[in-house]
Amino acid sequence: MSMTKEDVLQKAEELDVKFVRLQFTDILGITKNVAITVEQLEEALEEGIMFDGSSIDGFTRIQESDMYLKPDFDTFITFPWRPETGGTVARLICDVYKPDGEPFIGGPRNVLQNVLEEAEEMGYEMYVGPEPEFFLFEQTEDGEATTITHDDGGYFDLGPVDLGQDARRDIILALDEMGFEVEASHHEVAPGQHEIDFKYEDALSTADNIATFKFVVKSIASQHGLHATFMPKPIFGENGSGMHVHQSLFEDGENVFYEEGAELGLSQTAKYYIGGLLKHAKAIAAITNPTINSYKRLVPGYEAPVYQAWSASNRSALIRIPAASGAGTRLEMRNPDPTANPYLAIAVMLKAGLDGIKNEIEPPAEVVENIYEMTAERKAELGIESLPANINQAVQELLKDETIQDALGEHVLEHFVTAKEVEWDTYRTQVHDWELDQYLSVY
Repeated sequence: MSMTKEDVLQKAEELDVKFVRLQFTDILGITKNVAITVEQLEEALEEGIMFDGSSIDGFTRIQESDMYLKPDFDTFITFPWRPETGGTVARLICDVYKPDGEPFIGGPRNVLQNVLEEAEEMGYEMYVGPEPEFFLFEQTEDGEATTITHDDGGYFDLGPVDLGQDARRDIILALDEMGFEVEASHHEVAPGQHEIDFKYEDALSTADNIATFKFVVKSIASQHGLHATFMPKPIFGENGSGMHVHQSLFEDGENVFYEEGAELGLSQTAKYYIGGLLKHAKAIAAITNPTINSYKRLVPGYEAPVYQAWSASNRSALIRIPAASGAGTRLEMRNPDPTANPYLAIAVMLKAGLDGIKNEIEPPAEVVENIYEMTAERKAELGIESLPANINQAVQELLKDETIQDALGEHVLEHFVTAKEVEWDTYRTQVHDWELDQYLSVY
């Protein structure tokens, strides 16, 4: 049941709220917030709060800078830690509006809602379950981040090897107090690496949860004297951090990806959805893997998927079908990483899947062989292509894919592409330590 303005105000009073963070994300997925006192809350709920959109990456030009944040009442939660000044801090996630009352087309949350409306018109509701991974590193005495891991733990290890278990426990307790339903948490493969999975929800709630999750992880880690990073590949030679995204479509309360008696329990609708994801995978990568560093993770040999294929048992494939049936039937997209803007990433994946359903795009045959061990000839024989090798290639694929461009809209597309071109050019022209190590004393 949706909350009303009166519900929010009553909860704020009951929970002794003193400050409220009005949160939203920019196009690059960085969480922004405007803090108000509880005395300003009623006005914010009724009219929204004005802010300077020209100060936010990819939002507006100086001459059209006034924007409004309108809180989504259903996103009201309180943080389970209190400031030194006392009282409780609450959070509301906001949609961005123009002064004329129209939704701002450059707001990532609005982008996702537009694609969700398209799905709704087809009779579908999307559900999403993420698996975000992150590293916990030590800090210097000045609080600066390092890449020094605080443990030598491996996959599913326990303390005392996993020294991050206290921080991870407190993160989970905080999430639990905030209404998250944490399904699993464990140490990941690399030293200092962790994963916390929370239960699937509708797509918009999940995108909100991912944004909140990243903020909570960083906050709790800092309380433990650690730095949490969602950077995909902070350490050379170790596994990187991904964010596998489980997704399914429901119609009238029934999972339309499931068909009793069908091979793997997958309906034809699910197969078309897979076909759409594979068709648009290269363009999607620009959004789901949006940084230079993202592609240091997407290389063979570190459990990260780089090949456009699907399978029920093969973790080297881009799309995996977990062993589940009925309402639990879903597919798992394995290339996204946690630097992705969750709203844009879910929007483009859904858009691709819907395109597959609309145009009845048949996926290729399931691949059961280990693709990492295949020869180039065998991959060519099966028609298995690779994802882009870097963000520049991914952006070029995005600029060729009208379906994914349509999901983003002209405004987001233009500003995202411009930001990535600048990022690539800066990276391309800099001299890096590796080059100095390799060449300085040799030539």
